[in-house]
Amino acid sequence: MDFTIPAELTQLLAELDAFIEREIKPLEEQHPEYFDYRREYARTDFEHGGLPRPEWEALLAEARRRADAAGFYRYALPRRLGGRDGTNLGMALIREHLAAKGLGLHNDLQTESSIVGNFPTLLILDRYGTPAQQALIPAMLAGEASVAFGLTEPNHGSDASWLETTAWRDGDDWVIRGRKRFNSGMHRATHDLVFARTAGTAGKAEGITAFLVPRETPGLEVPFYWWTFNMPTDHAEVILNDVRVPKDAVVGEEGRGLELARFFVHENRIRQAASGVGAAQYCIQESVAYARQRVTFGKPLAERQAIQWPLAELQTECELVRTLVYKTAWLLDQQDHLAVSALVSMCNYRANLLACNAADRAMQVHGGLGYTRAKPFEHIYRHHRRYRITEGSEEIQLRNIAGHLFGFIGGQRG
Repeated sequence: MDFTIPAELTQLLAELDAFIEREIKPLEEQHPEYFDYRREYARTDFEHGGLPRPEWEALLAEARRRADAAGFYRYALPRRLGGRDGTNLGMALIREHLAAKGLGLHNDLQTESSIVGNFPTLLILDRYGTPAQQALIPAMLAGEASVAFGLTEPNHGSDASWLETTAWRDGDDWVIRGRKRFNSGMHRATHDLVFARTAGTAGKAEGITAFLVPRETPGLEVPFYWWTFNMPTDHAEVILNDVRVPKDAVVGEEGRGLELARFFVHENRIRQAASGVGAAQYCIQESVAYARQRVTFGKPLAERQAIQWPLAELQTECELVRTLVYKTAWLLDQQDHLAVSALVSMCNYRANLLACNAADRAMQVHGGLGYTRAKPFEHIYRHHRRYRITEGSEEIQLRNIAGHLFGFIGGQRG
């Protein structure tokens, strides 16, 4: 067993640090309102549906452009797409490292924008799409096209095999009817990846098909965006009122759309888990530093067991989850993602909870100051709290783990 981080990844983290100091920090410092106590208000266009302000999204785009020019943004992509053939282990290390720096333009929490990109929808098109669909990829990388992800519905979230949106053939076309919820990114999307049942019965994975639907297709409507715990929002309610698309809008095999959805969530879950570990470590470190300098009743807080022990427990949990994330990411580089599905669920479940607990403890250690927006802990908590629901709730992660443990999934019951 060798737990040494590969030298090329250690070097990459050092290069990222230098790039952040050289290119990203100066840009961030020109716009303090997006990162200090004003962050939520400066970023949110409250008069227009609570969407991100164009100026804020333009700043994020500039950071990504600089990262792309420096050769970091596409790290995880194949070399033929301008990437570095980056590994899952590499992405886990990078996302943890960036999150451990705290809030900043280098790795924004609310938008999931980072100087090292995560590209689940792009990779879906690359892996499953037709040549015509893959032709969108250069525009996606340039920020000129964007594909939203339409799986969740008003009556169905994690139980995606029960979705009620349907599609049927009409000549050479497909007609889609239904409704989607939390269809993130629709305010800037050029296309929506819509999942609909085309055959089979409710509850069966087979018979669900993915369609690449242009945003301006007649019948596709966005009546409003859901205001959320962490603002601004980009979580659209979408109505599909007999939306007509050609047969070549199908992505992947007809009836096997949930395979694409599983690929999407596995790509996201391990990245989110790594970010959760990094965010937790940041909260712990900030709390330790504050406890050392904050004096109460004539002694530093750091000398109080009531302060020491909760942070010691969190640090122990952080080390445990970090090791599991690294192992799982490494296995993802060796095997098909479905083979390590239970481990991915373990990582996602524990890391998301860890990040929330660490942020909550940081608020407590910092006292009244921790509750203010002068500190970033409320923002970290509100962001990571959603990951305990999205990409599969905690209960779904535990269900998946139990399914493998008891042989209901991926094996026979003994």
